[in-house]
Amino acid sequence: MTKSIDLNCDMGESFGRYKLGLDEEVIKVITSANVACGWHAGDPLVMEQTVLMAREHMVGIGAHPGFPDLLGFGRRNLDCSLEEVKNYVIYQIGALQAFCQAHNTRLQHVKPHGSLYLSMLEDEDLARTVAEAVAALDPSLICLTLAGAKNRNMTRACREFGLKVAYEAFPDRAYTKDGTLVSRRNPGSVIQDPDQAAERALSMARDNQVLAEDGSKIPLEVHTLCVHGDTPTALELVKRIRGELQGAGLKVSPLREFL
Repeated sequence: MTKSIDLNCDMGESFGRYKLGLDEEVIKVITSANVACGWHAGDPLVMEQTVLMAREHMVGIGAHPGFPDLLGFGRRNLDCSLEEVKNYVIYQIGALQAFCQAHNTRLQHVKPHGSLYLSMLEDEDLARTVAEAVAALDPSLICLTLAGAKNRNMTRACREFGLKVAYEAFPDRAYTKDGTLVSRRNPGSVIQDPDQAAERALSMARDNQVLAEDGSKIPLEVHTLCVHGDTPTALELVKRIRGELQGAGLKVSPLREFL
């Protein structure tokens, strides 16, 4: 049976007059889009434009909620209560759901952004809070979390609330030996070379493993591969990765088609 893999990208990150990423080109190559919901990036006009592009190209639409941190692009950890986080997530998902409803399409998944995403890997209560927020809006939504040993918190939380979970790997990011992402503050943490990223993507999707920065091989169960939209070579990366995956006989399709 042919294995399916989703190829997603963080999108809709432009804001007002400031443009970030090559969304109009990248959307043609990926199968799922994580759309910024206005708190770490994006605005209502950008959200609508991204939803329309995703609908046109039959790309799965995902909400990408983060901490309220436009200046830090959502990559700084904020001291928020669990009640605050729950309502922040509901607010952002709900906003994107409204655009989907207005344009006769549906939300496919939720992928927390940046510091929120990473904090959930270590904080069980935070993971449970996010899952509770998602389930309160639509229990058919798929939740994305990091592939590997660190996904236990979100896996447990999704099972508690009856949500599907998809495990995500990052061919454009370096990994530590314990299966987490190397900090962006470190040299070499972001992989911009298309050939290197494509090789890593194939290893993740076909061989269920990733090469860590110390040379060790980390086992992973992977449903979806992410390329960051703000990486300068994002378009080249997704093209090269998709070609490599399909060349190896894998089916590249949205999560909704196989989860």
